[in-house]
Amino acid sequence: MKIYCRGVLFDLDGVLVDSTPAVARVWTIWANKHGFVPEEVVRQAHGRPSLTTIRELLPHANHDAENREVERGEIEDVDGVIPLPGALELLQALPQDRWAIATSCTRRLAEVRIRAAGLPMPKHLITSNDVRHGKPDPEPYLKAAKILGFAPADCVVMEDAPAGIRAGKAAGARVFALRTTAPDAELTQSGADWIANDLASLRLNSSNHQSQLALILIHP
Repeated sequence: MKIYCRGVLFDLDGVLVDSTPAVARVWTIWANKHGFVPEEVVRQAHGRPSLTTIRELLPHANHDAENREVERGEIEDVDGVIPLPGALELLQALPQDRWAIATSCTRRLAEVRIRAAGLPMPKHLITSNDVRHGKPDPEPYLKAAKILGFAPADCVVMEDAPAGIRAGKAAGARVFALRTTAPDAELTQSGADWIANDLASLRLNSSNHQSQLALILIHP
């Protein structure tokens, strides 16, 4: 099956980079410090800006200070941060001006993880520092499409988290979901158009239309 698009918008964690062990370690420390159940906090934090999770769980805390603590922990802990299957190959195949990353990380953290995983630094990067409303709000993907110069409907979003899938769909894009984080039922319920194990399921193929990319789904 071929998927035609003009631009590809990638989430970072769980799509291009496996940072799950590091994220879990940092949020577990934070959860234990504040008396929360670590597993629930890790699940709640995934795919969203850390500041959003902190505000929800600690409405009366110094949110900026708590966020700096979490970010410092995640920047310092890159043990086990590796590229996910197919990520490097797909990024190297795509023209630089046809893809962007839209992540809930801060810019500093995103760059640390991209380097730790050995992936190419994107020409276009949208982070939590660049938006007022994070995922599941569509703003990150609206800005990512705009920076490429394409309408969201002409882009495919690559996501793993329900919040990110909802953000992509709300922006008007089609969403290719990966089974790296959530079960199929959650991905489907969130609005995913396609589901596959990881980016190794995709290959870039030349298109008859110079303005379009053709992604071939090898196996779901």
